[in-house]
Amino acid sequence: MNPKKLGFGLMRLPLVNPADMTKVNYATLCQMVDRYMEEGFNYFDTANPYHGGGNSEIAFRECIAKRYPRNSYTITNKLSFFIVQKAEQLEDFFAGQLERCGVDYFDYYLLHSMNKDYLELAEKIGAFDFVQKKKAEGKIKHIGFSFHDTADVLEDFLTRHPEMEYVQLQLNYADWENVEVQSRKNYETAVKYGKQILVMEPVKGGILASVPPEAEKLLKVAEPDMSVASWAIRYVASLPNVAMVLSGMSNVEQMEDNLSYMSDFKPLTEKEKQLVEQVAQIIISKERIACTGCRYCTDGCPQKIGIPDYFKLMNDISKFGDRQVQVSQNYYNHYTVTLGMGKASACIQCGQCESHCPQHLPIIQYLKETAEMLE
Repeated sequence: MNPKKLGFGLMRLPLVNPADMTKVNYATLCQMVDRYMEEGFNYFDTANPYHGGGNSEIAFRECIAKRYPRNSYTITNKLSFFIVQKAEQLEDFFAGQLERCGVDYFDYYLLHSMNKDYLELAEKIGAFDFVQKKKAEGKIKHIGFSFHDTADVLEDFLTRHPEMEYVQLQLNYADWENVEVQSRKNYETAVKYGKQILVMEPVKGGILASVPPEAEKLLKVAEPDMSVASWAIRYVASLPNVAMVLSGMSNVEQMEDNLSYMSDFKPLTEKEKQLVEQVAQIIISKERIACTGCRYCTDGCPQKIGIPDYFKLMNDISKFGDRQVQVSQNYYNHYTVTLGMGKASACIQCGQCESHCPQHLPIIQYLKETAEMLE
């Protein structure tokens, strides 16, 4: 794996139209890819659900696979169990991924968004044997899994499946001691079993790029020229056993900012770590809804409710106070009236969003609160 630790997560790509997640702006993405590769980085991460029904995979093919030699980049893809739930689906799903990505093999292939239930399902349909078979065939170089559950489940997983080489974890300083996400406990469990760690959500879906004013002031006094987001990525990149940190870069500005401190990465000092921990306490005291914006909850929502978008507006109010209410309401009206998203009050409580949520959030209750605040 490339010693440069910044991975390009193809989950929040630049769009042609902000209202349509399926239409990726290839021109901007190609520009970003070129800058990323120019600086010596080469690790890309995608999955079939990203940007809806394989559009992230196709964007990878068009902007990377068709434009660069195969030995110049690394591609990670995933087996998503909220799509594949039967043994007879495995071959076709995998073949489709290779075709959409425009490659003959994947460098890394992960069982996607694993938890206790998906572990049982994966064993039931033979997914572990399947990925080992593909590895033997040369279609996969390394196997692992991304994980969203508690540390005891992770320990059970690694005990039952020592063949897994990598673990992709949600690690960030705000979730380090979170009792639901369990960043620290999961990290320590992966280290205990000798697994290399890939990091997702280092900026917590963008939340840690916009921290409360008193927290931002602490960071800016320490390093006036460093972005707020840089502290989050540097925090997890400084951890031993972390092989790669994914950043879901959405525009050229985010790309350039990340390159500015990751091209010649310097781990946090002990004093800087203490500062970040202080910032975490400020954020934790204010954040209301621990949504990362992964958008798993929106796939298949019968009311087309913009759940992550609305929760971000609610968190903005929690972090920035009454002065933010009108701003969030204006954004909410834009989403529901201009863009035609379903209102929070339109929720029929079917529960599919909660079953897909990696953070196990009580989404239905939060939507009721959102309707009261923003409608």
